[in-house]
Amino acid sequence: MFTVEQIKSAHSKVKSGADFPSYIKEIKALGVTYYETYVTDGHTDYYGGNDYKTTSPAKFDPMTISNECNKEQFIKDLKDHQKGKTDYPTFIGISAKYGVEKWVVCMDKMTCTYYDKAGNEVLVEEIPQN
Repeated sequence: MFTVEQIKSAHSKVKSGADFPSYIKEIKALGVTYYETYVTDGHTDYYGGNDYKTTSPAKFDPMTISNECNKEQFIKDLKDHQKGKTDYPTFIGISAKYGVEKWVVCMDKMTCTYYDKAGNEVLVEEIPQN
């Protein structure tokens, strides 16, 4: 099975949201079936076959997630991030500010779903397959 170190190595190549599709392709090849990233501290739970799970350590000091989700502004800033206009720590801050608690990436569906604190879907995106 895959390790957090292998995923970290793949993630080290990501400089902006523009690099995300290549990262997904690489960790999917490692055996990751889906993962959940939590905005509060940046930790991620990774899942594989046979109920395998591993968790990355927190990347940031805990931050407060807004109770109010500003979907329109989040989507606008997400698009900028995907174009390479912001780095990952900035994107995490934007997510917290606009009420996004986590996102879930599903390798089978090749989707990334963003959720607010109440567990509501904010946005479901298809991941480009370059």
